[in-house]
Amino acid sequence: MEESTLDNTNEVSPQSSPSTTPTPKTSRGLHGPSLGIGAGIAIVSIISAFLAVSVIDINPELQFEENTPKPQTAGNAMTLFTANASPYLGNEDAPITLIEFGDYQCLFCNKFFHETEASILKNYVETGKVKIIFKDFTIIGPDSIVAANAAHCAEDQGKFWEYHDELYNNWAGENNGWASSENLVKFAQNIRLNEEEFNQCMSDGKYKQLVTASSNDAKNLGITGTPAFFVIGPDNQVTRISGAQPYEVFHNIFQAELQK
Repeated sequence: MEESTLDNTNEVSPQSSPSTTPTPKTSRGLHGPSLGIGAGIAIVSIISAFLAVSVIDINPELQFEENTPKPQTAGNAMTLFTANASPYLGNEDAPITLIEFGDYQCLFCNKFFHETEASILKNYVETGKVKIIFKDFTIIGPDSIVAANAAHCAEDQGKFWEYHDELYNNWAGENNGWASSENLVKFAQNIRLNEEEFNQCMSDGKYKQLVTASSNDAKNLGITGTPAFFVIGPDNQVTRISGAQPYEVFHNIFQAELQK
C-alpha cells in the first residue's frame, strides 16, 4: 500500500510495504486461558441489551465510515470480540479487556507490537488491570493465514503468545516469504515446540477454519484494515481505536475506564 503520514493501518487490499526488520522484542508476562481508516477513534456504547453506535472523529480530514452492525443483543455482539480468538494474555479477571484484530504480515501491527505493546503490558497487563485478546484479520496474503494457523498450533502446546512474539520479532515485510511454511517451522524450533506435533497441526490446517471465522467477525464489526482495537470497560462500554495509535491513546482510555 502507498503510505502517507496520516495513515497507520493496513487496508483490506494492501500492496507491498518496506521490509526493514526492527529490533526483536520479548515482553510477555502473565498468561491466561485464550481499522482501518486513518487516525480516527470511534466510541461504541453498549446500552441496556442493544448496541448503540456513536462516532467521534478526532481528525476531520479522515472520516470514519459508520458501518458497524447492530446485533440484537449485547451478548451477541460480545461474541464477535471473544470467539475464534487467542487465549487471554493477563489476568482473566482484569476489569478491562483489550481486543486486537491483526495480521502478522501487517506493517502497522508490527509497529504497534514494537512501539506500544510493551508499555501496555508493563503498566496494565502485568498489574492485573487489562487482559488482551488477539484475533486474526488476515487481509494481506496466503502467508498471513498460514502464520495465523501456526500461532494457534503453538497454543496446542501452551505457547500462543510466545509464537505470536516470535512472528513479529521476525517480521520482514508483506508477501515476501518471511512467513513461509519453512520459516514457520524454524520459529517453532526457536521456542522449543514439539516439532512433530506442530508439523502435524500445520499439515492438517487445523485452525484455518477458526482463522477464517475470526476474519469474518472483523468484517461483521465493520473493520476495514489492521490493526483495529476494541477496549471493553468494566461497565461493558466498548471503545474502538483505529490503527497503530501511540501508547498515550490507550493509557487515556484505560484510565477513564478505571475511574468509572
